Amino acid sequence: MLPALWKTQTGEVKFWSMRRFLQSSFEKTLFKKIADMASASADTKQFPLVPKIINGGIAGIIGVSCVFPLDLVKTRLQNQQVGPNGERMYKSMFDCFKKTYKVEGYFGMYRGSAVNILLITPEKAIKLAANDFFRHNLRTKDGQLPITRQMAAGGLAGLCQIVITTPMELLKIQMQDAGRLAAQAKEAGKTLPKTSATQIALELIKTKGITGLYKGTGATMLRDVSFSVVYFPLFATLNDLGPRKADGSGEAVFWCSFLSGCAAGSLAALAVNPFDVIKTRLQALKKAEGEMQFNGVADCIKKTFVSEGPKAFFKGGLCRMIVIAPLFGIAQMVYFLGVAESILGIKQTKV
Repeated sequence: MLPALWKTQTGEVKFWSMRRFLQSSFEKTLFKKIADMASASADTKQFPLVPKIINGGIAGIIGVSCVFPLDLVKTRLQNQQVGPNGERMYKSMFDCFKKTYKVEGYFGMYRGSAVNILLITPEKAIKLAANDFFRHNLRTKDGQLPITRQMAAGGLAGLCQIVITTPMELLKIQMQDAGRLAAQAKEAGKTLPKTSATQIALELIKTKGITGLYKGTGATMLRDVSFSVVYFPLFATLNDLGPRKADGSGEAVFWCSFLSGCAAGSLAALAVNPFDVIKTRLQALKKAEGEMQFNGVADCIKKTFVSEGPKAFFKGGLCRMIVIAPLFGIAQMVYFLGVAESILGIKQTKV
């Protein structure tokens, strides 16, 4: 057959000979393999956005539900200011936890959790899915992802999430800090009316419009972008060191994702704690009697440094590490388990 294919009088390949050649069983098998490879290549270029968003939402709800009491303690420690004689309501994380539980009970430890659980779904979905999306699209032509591009992907993901994070944090902080303000008012012989996240949101929209819900956006951006720049590359590096699943997805086993999330989350949380302190103080709409008011990020940094010193920027640092470590450990573990892929019947692949 091959001689017939190439033997021509004019120097051109005869059509009938080529046709017979291509119809051979060898060629059929070869072209089928090429078609399968092309199909697989096309599939890998598609980013599975929907399951990533669903996984991020589920991960956020589970993570927040587990660690919210610690987050409440962190907020109260960061918001309390030292009095002129060095007096303070809470001496430590454990003291704050004990006093809060004694006065407000078990459910008091979850004050503000409703708004957080409601908004954490889109917040974590955006954060985790956006990071994977940017990592997918920032790869070089040879499929590599240098550390600088990993940091850029993380920073962009952090930037995307502040649309949800800022109003969520604003409302959550008011509810979490209400108990501290009520206790201080009681000591002064006063009482504060009870409020809810819905009332606060409606009042802000009524008086300041939708922008009222975005007080502290600059500080939130500083915290979330810098956190994501540190966290995501560190998590990816640690997660790549562990064993892989046996299903061929290329993902790490669940316990490796959990430990990597805990380690990366705690270190990133400590690194950006000063920004978190500034954000928390700026977003506290009500202050206890005698506490300072702040007008922007620079003003908050200056007044905090002058009145309380550099240590003030690491208030609640240990508590925040304890909060963020399991929060992101649980979130990453659930996220990488691929719950949505199982529900939707989609094969999980490594990004």
